[in-house]
Order: sequence, then structure tokens, then C-alpha cells
Amino acid sequence: GGIMLDPEAIGRVSDRLIPEAFYISAHKDIYQAVQRLHCSGKPTDLLTVTAWLTDHNLLVRIGGRNKLATLVDRTVSAVNIDTLAELVMDKFVRRQLIKAGNEIVHLGYETETELPQILDQSEQKVFQLSNQTLSSNTEHNSTINVAAYEDLNSGNPIYPTGLHELDNLMVGFESGTLTIVAGRPSMGKSQIALFLALQMILLHNLPVVIFSLEMTKKQLEYRLWSLISITNAYKHLELTPLKSDRIRRHRSGNKPLADWEFTSIAKIVGVASELPLYMNDSRGITVSQIASECRQIKAKEGKLGLVVVDYLQMMAEDSGGNRSYELGDVARGLYKMAGELDVPVLALSQISRGVEGRQNKRPMMSDLSQSGILEMVADNIILAYRDEYYNPDTTDQGILELIMAKARHGETGTATVFFDKSYGIIQNLR
Repeated sequence: GGIMLDPEAIGRVSDRLIPEAFYISAHKDIYQAVQRLHCSGKPTDLLTVTAWLTDHNLLVRIGGRNKLATLVDRTVSAVNIDTLAELVMDKFVRRQLIKAGNEIVHLGYETETELPQILDQSEQKVFQLSNQTLSSNTEHNSTINVAAYEDLNSGNPIYPTGLHELDNLMVGFESGTLTIVAGRPSMGKSQIALFLALQMILLHNLPVVIFSLEMTKKQLEYRLWSLISITNAYKHLELTPLKSDRIRRHRSGNKPLADWEFTSIAKIVGVASELPLYMNDSRGITVSQIASECRQIKAKEGKLGLVVVDYLQMMAEDSGGNRSYELGDVARGLYKMAGELDVPVLALSQISRGVEGRQNKRPMMSDLSQSGILEMVADNIILAYRDEYYNPDTTDQGILELIMAKARHGETGTATVFFDKSYGIIQNLR
């Protein structure tokens, strides 16, 4: 009634009130009608709404002209329209909570389903409620195109990596996408991922979580210290460059740290402790457990800028089954998780040994281990190649090629950057 009385009212509630929130189906139809009119730039007064419902053969279904007139007659003004919209949404979410609770009760009795799967499904139901997402994701295009237009000025941008040539190809990390960085062992995949994670924090102040199935959290932390020690953002602290293997040499007693090195490391520790960075080194972690951890971090931080998984093959269970199917399940699970949590996921992957037998050892997309499913689900596939690994005398010393083999929303090509493996730092060449 308030919407049909006040032409400004729909604009105050359309972004928070959804048609499904109305319990009475007639009210849902009427609200959808005013949404469509609003999206078309037309007024939402009684006459226009009546005409629209008539044209779309919905007037009789909602109760006729008398129904609309009664709604308007019962409404004094639209001054409290915001509060009323919140009340409708409140009752809707409560009904959804009751429904989810009943579904969780039934899940609890499904003894043939494994408990981790039950817990993950239960957590998903509550998480969807907390984010007010619907079980039905089918929308009319009028709703979608308004949301897409609003995204142009919203807080959901694509975040550049800061590597100019790479950003020219893939633009940046976009929520809901899966990016795979693949390469042979010792190509620097983990260091690339750590660098990109730090870029998301430094450039965009976004929280990041790293799931490391290969290195422990402390090993990863030492690499982070090394990267921080040579990062331009901290140049003003006059830090002493700390090579990646420096801490290991100290711990082995081979070359103990000097006092001046400890002083610099203390500064690095102070910087690192302030970063919105989370790490998990559970070796047997599953996709559902990763999703659960990410939900908790997102709830705590309010957003999540990047999820790094190092690496895919370590997550595929070696249970004597078809490893290709197992890897496919992991990749599909991460892709689904990216969409569900609306976060970008960066997963690392090995490539097959076949590249070693070729004269040109630059990897191709077909070199991905069990490549078929990875090619299908990934939005971006980046293949890492360093010529100096195979040809120590090459003129391309310190050059890292990031070969964009697939870019669903960008362009394929090769981004060439400088890479110092001693510190894990990556820099633009121009």
C-alpha cells in the first residue's frame, strides 16, 4: 500500500526486500509487479500497477481491483516503509530458519550419510540464512540487470594483482571464480601464491586465507617474512633482506642469526602480525572443511579477498580409486565453494612429466595432471615457467613467464615478470 501511495517508497526498500519474503502469494505478485515497473522507470501508483497486472493476466489471481484498492485505503502513509520492509524480511528469515531447523533434524537421522557431510550441509543451510540467500536462484532478467547495473558502483569490484601484464590478461581476482596456477615442481608456485595473497592485502586491504597441504604454517610464515623484508611497501622500515632459507640455516646451527638480523626480524614480525592473513596446514583437509573455515573467517571479517589452496593433488585421496575422478571432485568442490561464498579461489596444481621430454618445455593446458576436469571448471589457468630452471645459461635470468592458457572472462597470452626465488618477490618488468 505504501509503495502505491508514495512514488519514492519502492526505491527505499527494493534493495533489501525480496518478493519471496511475502507469505501471501498475492502480495508477492503485487510486489513483483511494482519491482518490474520500477526497473522500467515507470510509476508504481495504483492505476499503473492495476494496468500492469491486467496486461499480464494477474489481476484476478491477486484478488482484483478491490484487493489493490483495499491495500491503499488501509495505508495512511509510506513514512515507515523501511521499518515495515524489515518486519516482512524478519518474519521471512524466521520462517526459513524454522524450515532449515526441521531439515537439519532430518539430516541428523540420516545415519547412512557420513557425519562430516551432514555437518557441512547443516552449516550451509544456516550460512545461507545469515546471508539471506534463497534456495531458488532463478530470477527474472529485470531483477538481474538492475543488480548488474548497481554492481558498477558497488563494493564488489574486480581486484587487480598489481602485475600489469597479468592484469591486462585476467583483469584481476573476481569473487566467485576459480583460478589455477600450475607448473612443474620448483617453478615457484607456492611463492607466486604467497605473493598474490600479500598483494590482495597490501593493495586492497582484503583478508586472505591460505590452506597449505605441503608446507607447515611456520614454514609458510618464514617465507612470508622473507617476502616482507624486500617488499616496497615496507621500504621505509629499512628492513634487512631476509633470504627464504635464512631461518632454516639459523635453526640448523649452520649460520646463526646476528643481532642486527634479529632486530630486523622483530620489525618484520610486528608488520606480519597486523596482516589480515589466516593459515591452515591440515594435511587431510577436505573441500567441505575448507568451506567451513572460510565461512567462519568471512563471518568474522565481513569479507574474504582470496582463498589459496596449495595444492590440488594433495587433496585428492589416494584410495586406490580413479585419481582423475577424485581430483575432479576436489576441483568441482572448490569451484562450487567459490560461488557459494562469493570469493575468489586460487588453487595450485602440478603438471605432468610429459613436458620434460619435449624440446620446448613451456607447459600447455593439456599438461595439467588429469587436465580434462581442471580445464572445464577453472575460470583462469596460469602456467608458470622459468627458462633458467632448464637452461642455466639462458639470457632470461630471473624471468618468470605466467602463461594465461585459459581466461573465461579475459584474454589468453603470456605475462612476463621478474621473479627472485631467493625472496619470493615478483616485480613488473615495465
